[in-house]
Amino acid sequence: MPLLTGEPSMTFLNDYLKAIYGCKVYKLALSANLTCPNRDGTLSDRGCTFCSAGGSGEFAAAGSIPEQIVQAKERVAGKIRDGKYIAYFQSFTNTYGPVSYLRKIYYEAIQPEDIVILSIGTRPDCLDDDVLDLLKEINHIKPVWVELGLQTIHDDTAVRINRCYPLSVYDAAVSRLKDAGIDVVTHVILGLPGETEEMMLDTVRYVVASGVSGIKLQLLQILRGTAMAEEYEKGNVSVMTLPAYAALIRKAVDLIPDSIVIHRLTGDGPKKLLLAPSWSGDKKRVLNTLRQYLG
Repeated sequence: MPLLTGEPSMTFLNDYLKAIYGCKVYKLALSANLTCPNRDGTLSDRGCTFCSAGGSGEFAAAGSIPEQIVQAKERVAGKIRDGKYIAYFQSFTNTYGPVSYLRKIYYEAIQPEDIVILSIGTRPDCLDDDVLDLLKEINHIKPVWVELGLQTIHDDTAVRINRCYPLSVYDAAVSRLKDAGIDVVTHVILGLPGETEEMMLDTVRYVVASGVSGIKLQLLQILRGTAMAEEYEKGNVSVMTLPAYAALIRKAVDLIPDSIVIHRLTGDGPKKLLLAPSWSGDKKRVLNTLRQYLG
């Protein structure tokens, strides 16, 4: 979703990129056609309970990487003129494959001149030394961002959502990526079952203290076909109201220094899969409400 222009103490992604590149920079959602150790039986065959069948990559195109880039550009052609792009491997775990294959698709993704950043969504337990060496290599050509799906620092919640790695693995991944000179963006889900407001804010505080370059704040959305949807339909999971979420975002943003880029304040789940909360599908309403709360 487009991010808001914040107060001087807040650094939002749109403003950050415009200051660097002098123009609008759009993300192109790409699929690496990989799976996840939390789905293929290595750790589990259930996946994280909130994750859709598409691995949170329903907006990615299909085909080879060059073909996907063309299709993704066509989708935003009406919104961008003389802009630049981020190649974003979004769905599933995009470092979970043979390094020879990863090298091929990463280099294909950065080949177009107007793609200025390579962003890779992955799990912190899928960053072997050879993968890290590849990321360092590419980072000397174009900036590489690694987006880590942390979601929460709380062990009980991590077990409940079937994340299948301990917090120490996240800590080690951030440290190794920072030592390699690679920017880290951490994903946090607000509204996970059983978590209080203070627990959610504690996760934000922890991420800030870990020294990452960016943070994504994501509303818990219940998507059809997920294990979380089954819990929701049984009455075991509740969702946040828009005013409650906006008030929480205000408190979370206040914890984030301007040295950390805020990449997202909520998220756009595919409407055909969205079960709850229904208000999250109304982007204009969400943006207007967040503007009011952020002042």
